[in-house]
Amino acid sequence: MAAGFVIVGAGECGVRAAFALREAGFEGPLTLIGDEPHLPYERPPLSKGSIDPPKPIRQAEAYGDAGITLLRGTRAERIDRERHTVALSGGDDIAYDALLLTTGCRARLFPAIAGARTLRTLDDARALMDGIAAGRHMAIVGGGFIGLELAATARALGAVVTVIEAAGRLMARAVPEAVAAVAEARHREAGVDIRLDAPVESADAHRVTLADGTAIEADTVIAGVGSAPVTDLAEEAGLEVDNGIRVDGRFATADPRIFAAGDCCTFPYRGRPVRLESWQAAQQQGAHAARAMLGAAEAFAAVPWFWSDQHDLTLQVAGLAEPDLPHVRRDLDECAFVLFQLDGDGALVSVSGIGRDNAIAKDVRLGQMMMERAIKPDPAALRDPGTNLKALLKR
Repeated sequence: MAAGFVIVGAGECGVRAAFALREAGFEGPLTLIGDEPHLPYERPPLSKGSIDPPKPIRQAEAYGDAGITLLRGTRAERIDRERHTVALSGGDDIAYDALLLTTGCRARLFPAIAGARTLRTLDDARALMDGIAAGRHMAIVGGGFIGLELAATARALGAVVTVIEAAGRLMARAVPEAVAAVAEARHREAGVDIRLDAPVESADAHRVTLADGTAIEADTVIAGVGSAPVTDLAEEAGLEVDNGIRVDGRFATADPRIFAAGDCCTFPYRGRPVRLESWQAAQQQGAHAARAMLGAAEAFAAVPWFWSDQHDLTLQVAGLAEPDLPHVRRDLDECAFVLFQLDGDGALVSVSGIGRDNAIAKDVRLGQMMMERAIKPDPAALRDPGTNLKALLKR
């Protein structure tokens, strides 16, 4: 009997890859390995307080119906590339014809803040939500998407919230400054105490000490200073790792039997290596890697898309914003706008926006489609809210 395909990592990317293999006609043995005991679940709701019951990626019976063996609470401990096997925590080995690593990320911590709590898993979220209540103080180290989403959730539940960010503004690596400024104003309006230009000297579960000596006492301290790709398994197997498992445009490693996709991998995008952490990227990469495992040769070219819900605001970004390129601003109403970035050749490279409800969704999506089609739009047309962006797609 054929060894079959094995997927290590039962998050969004791994689950999507498993079902995509079946949808593409793969009929051999297929095993999905997850180290958490829970049925694979959606992670975006965790920072928004929507945790019980967790939202499953697929219902339990779907795995059996598709002939997917789901191993829960099982760690993959070692890859033997010569024997084409994976050693599991229970002592068994599982053989593979092709192996896909979708091991995701872990919370990034440095020694000085190792005592703070983190938010990556369902168990983390449950422990945190148990401690959020009116009048209790939560200090969040890091002003990125997850930290700010958690801040909004905690304030809605009546908690006192302090956000501590070392940089001079929020979400410095994720969104343009104009978008971050609107989000910051909304958080302050909601009563969030935001400390910018505030590097942390140390932090534990109940206290944050800033570099200037200021001490902030809290009932709970959360470290939200980013994430690190889980690459231990790949490194120990001798695969190349550089801010993620290095793969080509098909998500194949240098070993022709091993692939990697999702948050844990670095892949080429428009001439440079990138690593993406988003729900949509995980889904798209999982499906693409599945096709590559079956022999497809095309390179991944989907335009990245991210979103974040904070209070009553939605932020969206399509493409990868370039810090050195100017923006063309399109005002949609008094509290919603979209920013477009064009490169030196006039091609659209990123679209960012912020607004209430779905005010920006249509324009960001149309900008994403322009990037997918390599359209070079007229900046004046982008700036004019009276211009129908759909018309630019048809030209």
